[in-house]
Amino acid sequence: MNVLIIGCGRVGAQLATILSQEEHNVTIIDENKDAFKNLGATFNGLTITGDGCNEALLKEVNAGKMDALVAVTSTDTANLMASQIAKKIFNIPKVMARVYDPKRANIYRTLGIDIISGIRIVAAMIRDKIIENRFTSYLIESPDIGVLEVEVGKKLEGMKVGDLNIRSEFIITALVREKKVLLPDNETVAAKGDKLLGVVKLTALGKVKEILGIS
Repeated sequence: MNVLIIGCGRVGAQLATILSQEEHNVTIIDENKDAFKNLGATFNGLTITGDGCNEALLKEVNAGKMDALVAVTSTDTANLMASQIAKKIFNIPKVMARVYDPKRANIYRTLGIDIISGIRIVAAMIRDKIIENRFTSYLIESPDIGVLEVEVGKKLEGMKVGDLNIRSEFIITALVREKKVLLPDNETVAAKGDKLLGVVKLTALGKVKEILGIS
């Protein structure tokens, strides 16, 4: 896959390194040439010093032939601008932008751009760990869906995963047992001490927690 990354900070550099190790063709742009020092020794892609929002520069790096563009600079405005240019002018199939301001995230999604808003996810996870001592409702990149972690106690012990799923509101996607992560099917039986991870509709979170006996 041909991937163009705008921004070589910690996230951009780490992503570029991972993709490079997987033998994808990676081009990474940053205005500060010293930022490329963040790249790992195994990175064998192309580094370009310049403005990732500059249409002429994007033409030079053959943006129109890229399969994906990821904008992860330090500013929301630059990320949005680069993403819009990528999508509307160069017709890049997969476009993702990092957004620091959670309030802007939903607005930007209406433009057809995949948004990464890590601040919201981390804040929700910390809240859950402080208040409930578990990750109970941290958000996926959506205001509607979250992930619920359920520890199996007496109430749920011996029940099948299929019987614990709640149609259209909660679906178990993984099970942690003795430090091993399993992908359960409907016939998998929950054992005491297991941790169930499921996708939950946030509007039904209270109802789901009550049914599953989560205080």
